[in-house]
Amino acid sequence: MLQSSWNRCWRGMGARGDGLDLMQKLLSAYEEPQRKYHTTQHLSECLGLLAQHLDLAVEPAEVEIALWFHDAIYDVKANDNEVKSAAWAESELLRASVDPVRIERVKDHILATRHSAQPQGKDQQLLVDVDLSILGAPIPRFEEYEAQVRAEYEWVPEVIFRSKRKDILAEFLARRPIFNTAKLHEALEERARANLARSIGNLGQPK
Repeated sequence: MLQSSWNRCWRGMGARGDGLDLMQKLLSAYEEPQRKYHTTQHLSECLGLLAQHLDLAVEPAEVEIALWFHDAIYDVKANDNEVKSAAWAESELLRASVDPVRIERVKDHILATRHSAQPQGKDQQLLVDVDLSILGAPIPRFEEYEAQVRAEYEWVPEVIFRSKRKDILAEFLARRPIFNTAKLHEALEERARANLARSIGNLGQPK
């Protein structure tokens, strides 16, 4: 699945060559030891879901390549991972002779996964919905996700982590809606709200 996704979006971007060395570098990045959630599991889940909804994208190759890069740089103690990931994408796509206008859109898509503002346009909405789809996962996967996030931040004291995590999840729960793409909203919104509310409640309990 990963190989076919890469081939599809690389060709769709009009990139020179096959980019397979770059694909391997990205996959290696997603397997760095500090990652527990932002791994190839997350990447594969996102790409698999996107493949089911590529018909909703205006520029599907741009959305797909942005997904490949959206967590390419991941330092658990940094707050500029998306900026650095976007810069890596820009460098590689320029080297592959991709249209600079398309590269700018890809960069904007990657930056939208900071989730600090509502995504703009259908493609960003689709990308962000796919990235956040874990919130609407079945309970066992959602609980695994929460454990993986805690493991990534194992260096943070429990009391501080629980407070900060509760705030983050509450911000997602306050969104109206969480998912902007109609099909993903229908499939995931209700379960995401239940997952978030349950997790927020659990974080408020003494441990």
